[in-house]
Amino acid sequence: MDMRLIQQVEQLYMRKDSLPDFRPGDIVRVVTKYTEDDKEKEQVFEGVVIRRRGSGTSETFTVRRIGAHNVAVERTFFLHSPAIVRLEVVRRQKVRRARLYYLRELKGKAARLREDRARAEADKQRGRQLESRAIADEASEDSAQE
Repeated sequence: MDMRLIQQVEQLYMRKDSLPDFRPGDIVRVVTKYTEDDKEKEQVFEGVVIRRRGSGTSETFTVRRIGAHNVAVERTFFLHSPAIVRLEVVRRQKVRRARLYYLRELKGKAARLREDRARAEADKQRGRQLESRAIADEASEDSAQE
């Protein structure tokens, strides 16, 4: 009974908008918001997802990128954080592990991963379907207004 109560409370803090499906190995662009002085600004962090863990409101994912002067930067984000404005999958890559910690030891061309063309093609198809559906919706709205 206590677990159901915890799940009900967690539901209040879960994201209402859906983030795209992504896995370890994918290159993602995470846009977060932060406040500097009185202004609210957005910051972009793009890199390879090296892990995803947890469930519910405590689900996290870690993104690794190579920053200035070839210094690697890893950042862990809460999946349901209100600070995440949007998350875009830049490229789908094929890996055989859920934790890509071995990438920490690799540098340069050795750290490259192969593109998962099947998932990339499925994304393109899904995008075309959504685009055609949006065009059809606009056309039906225009005809309804006339």
